[in-house]
Amino acid sequence: MDLQLRPARADEADLLGPLALRSKAHWGYTQDFLDVCRSEFTYPSAEVEARRIVVAESAGRLVGFYSLDGEPPRGELGNLWVEPDAIGTGIGRRLWQHVMRAAREAGFTALRIDADPHAEGFYLAMGAERVGETPSGSIPGRMLPLLEVEVAPPVPRAT
Repeated sequence: MDLQLRPARADEADLLGPLALRSKAHWGYTQDFLDVCRSEFTYPSAEVEARRIVVAESAGRLVGFYSLDGEPPRGELGNLWVEPDAIGTGIGRRLWQHVMRAAREAGFTALRIDADPHAEGFYLAMGAERVGETPSGSIPGRMLPLLEVEVAPPVPRAT
Protein backbone atom coordinates (compact mmCIF):
# COMPACT_ATOMS: atom_id res chain seq x y z
CA MET A 1 0.00 0.00 0.00
CA ASP A 2 1.38 3.37 -1.04
CA LEU A 3 1.07 5.52 2.08
CA GLN A 4 1.90 9.19 2.49
CA LEU A 5 2.14 10.76 5.95
CA ARG A 6 1.78 14.53 5.96
CA PRO A 7 0.42 17.41 8.05
CA ALA A 8 -3.37 17.68 8.01
CA ARG A 9 -4.83 20.61 6.12
CA ALA A 10 -7.56 22.89 7.47
CA ASP A 11 -9.84 21.83 4.61
CA GLU A 12 -9.68 18.25 5.93
CA ALA A 13 -11.10 19.15 9.35
CA ASP A 14 -14.54 17.76 8.51
CA LEU A 15 -13.01 14.40 7.54
CA LEU A 16 -11.14 13.73 10.79
CA GLY A 17 -14.03 13.40 13.25
CA PRO A 18 -16.02 10.94 11.12
CA LEU A 19 -12.85 8.89 10.54
CA ALA A 20 -12.24 8.71 14.31
CA LEU A 21 -15.86 7.71 14.96
CA ARG A 22 -15.76 4.99 12.28
CA SER A 23 -12.57 3.67 13.84
CA LYS A 24 -14.14 3.67 17.31
CA ALA A 25 -17.31 2.00 15.96
CA HIS A 26 -15.14 -0.86 14.67
CA TRP A 27 -14.90 -2.07 18.28
CA GLY A 28 -18.64 -2.62 18.62
CA TYR A 29 -19.68 0.55 20.41
CA THR A 30 -23.38 1.39 20.08
CA GLN A 31 -24.60 4.39 18.11
CA ASP A 32 -25.85 5.95 21.37
CA PHE A 33 -22.35 5.64 22.84
CA LEU A 34 -20.78 7.14 19.72
CA ASP A 35 -23.26 10.02 19.74
CA VAL A 36 -22.21 10.89 23.30
CA CYS A 37 -18.55 10.85 22.23
CA ARG A 38 -19.09 12.88 19.05
CA SER A 39 -18.11 16.25 20.57
CA GLU A 40 -14.68 14.83 21.50
CA PHE A 41 -14.14 14.07 17.82
CA THR A 42 -14.87 17.48 16.35
CA TYR A 43 -11.88 19.23 14.84
CA PRO A 44 -12.53 22.84 13.74
CA SER A 45 -10.37 24.09 10.86
CA ALA A 46 -8.50 26.53 13.10
CA GLU A 47 -7.70 23.71 15.51
CA VAL A 48 -6.38 21.52 12.70
CA GLU A 49 -4.07 24.35 11.66
CA ALA A 50 -2.89 24.98 15.24
CA ARG A 51 -2.33 21.37 16.36
CA ARG A 52 0.28 18.86 15.27
CA ILE A 53 -2.07 16.59 13.31
CA VAL A 54 -0.64 14.21 10.73
CA VAL A 55 -2.77 12.22 8.29
CA ALA A 56 -2.07 8.96 6.50
CA GLU A 57 -3.23 9.14 2.89
CA SER A 58 -3.45 6.27 0.42
CA ALA A 59 -4.65 6.67 -3.17
CA GLY A 60 -6.08 10.11 -2.35
CA ARG A 61 -8.05 8.82 0.66
CA LEU A 62 -7.39 9.59 4.33
CA VAL A 63 -6.93 6.25 6.08
CA GLY A 64 -5.72 7.43 9.49
CA PHE A 65 -4.35 10.28 11.56
CA TYR A 66 -2.68 11.18 14.83
CA SER A 67 -2.24 14.29 16.92
CA LEU A 68 0.79 15.13 19.03
CA ASP A 69 -0.38 17.51 21.74
CA GLY A 70 1.22 19.56 24.50
CA GLU A 71 4.66 21.06 24.84
CA PRO A 72 7.99 19.41 25.61
CA PRO A 73 9.22 17.74 27.61
CA ARG A 74 6.01 15.77 28.35
CA GLY A 75 3.21 15.63 25.81
CA GLU A 76 0.20 13.60 24.83
CA LEU A 77 -0.77 11.36 21.96
CA GLY A 78 -4.16 13.01 21.58
CA ASN A 79 -5.39 10.81 18.73
CA LEU A 80 -4.37 7.83 16.68
CA TRP A 81 -7.15 6.49 14.45
CA VAL A 82 -7.21 4.18 11.45
CA GLU A 83 -10.09 3.51 9.04
CA PRO A 84 -11.73 0.18 9.95
CA ASP A 85 -10.96 -1.40 6.56
CA ALA A 86 -7.28 -0.51 7.06
CA ILE A 87 -6.93 -1.82 10.64
CA GLY A 88 -4.36 -4.61 10.67
CA THR A 89 -2.53 -3.41 7.55
CA GLY A 90 0.36 -1.68 9.36
CA ILE A 91 -0.97 1.87 9.10
CA GLY A 92 -1.30 2.18 12.87
CA ARG A 93 2.30 1.08 13.30
CA ARG A 94 3.46 3.57 10.65
CA LEU A 95 1.55 6.38 12.37
CA TRP A 96 3.05 5.31 15.72
CA GLN A 97 6.60 5.32 14.33
CA HIS A 98 5.99 8.73 12.77
CA VAL A 99 4.59 10.30 15.96
CA MET A 100 7.47 8.92 18.01
CA ARG A 101 9.99 10.40 15.57
CA ALA A 102 8.11 13.73 15.53
CA ALA A 103 7.97 13.76 19.34
CA ARG A 104 11.69 13.07 19.61
CA GLU A 105 12.52 15.80 17.07
CA ALA A 106 10.29 18.28 18.96
CA GLY A 107 12.08 17.57 22.25
CA PHE A 108 9.51 15.41 24.03
CA THR A 109 10.80 12.87 26.55
CA ALA A 110 7.49 11.10 27.24
CA LEU A 111 3.93 10.93 25.93
CA ARG A 112 0.74 10.28 27.87
CA ILE A 113 -2.02 8.27 26.18
CA ASP A 114 -5.63 8.21 27.37
CA ALA A 115 -6.37 4.97 25.53
CA ASP A 116 -9.54 3.38 24.31
CA PRO A 117 -9.65 0.01 26.11
CA HIS A 118 -9.66 -1.78 22.74
CA ALA A 119 -6.46 0.01 21.67
CA GLU A 120 -4.54 -0.64 24.87
CA GLY A 121 -2.99 -3.85 23.52
CA PHE A 122 -1.66 -2.03 20.47
CA TYR A 123 -0.02 0.67 22.59
CA LEU A 124 1.47 -1.88 24.98
CA ALA A 125 2.91 -3.77 22.00
CA MET A 126 4.43 -0.49 20.80
CA GLY A 127 6.24 -0.03 24.12
CA ALA A 128 3.83 2.03 26.22
CA GLU A 129 3.20 1.08 29.85
CA ARG A 130 -0.01 1.30 31.81
CA VAL A 131 0.43 3.79 34.64
CA GLY A 132 -3.16 4.08 35.87
CA GLU A 133 -6.64 5.09 34.78
CA THR A 134 -8.15 8.36 33.68
CA PRO A 135 -11.79 9.50 33.48
CA SER A 136 -13.48 9.47 30.08
CA GLY A 137 -14.10 12.92 28.65
CA SER A 138 -17.52 11.81 27.38
CA ILE A 139 -19.01 9.22 29.71
CA PRO A 140 -19.25 10.14 33.43
CA GLY A 141 -17.96 7.32 35.61
CA ARG A 142 -16.19 5.51 32.76
CA MET A 143 -12.48 5.01 33.27
CA LEU A 144 -9.93 4.59 30.49
CA PRO A 145 -6.45 3.07 30.56
CA LEU A 146 -3.81 5.71 31.20
CA LEU A 147 -0.59 4.82 29.42
CA GLU A 148 2.78 6.44 29.08
CA VAL A 149 5.62 5.88 26.67
CA GLU A 150 9.16 7.14 26.92
CA VAL A 151 10.38 8.90 23.81
CA ALA A 152 13.81 7.48 23.07
CA PRO A 153 16.52 10.05 22.45
CA PRO A 154 17.93 10.16 18.94
CA VAL A 155 20.70 7.71 18.20
CA PRO A 156 23.91 9.62 17.52
CA ARG A 157 25.35 9.08 14.06
CA ALA A 158 28.82 7.64 13.83
CA THR A 159 31.38 10.12 12.60
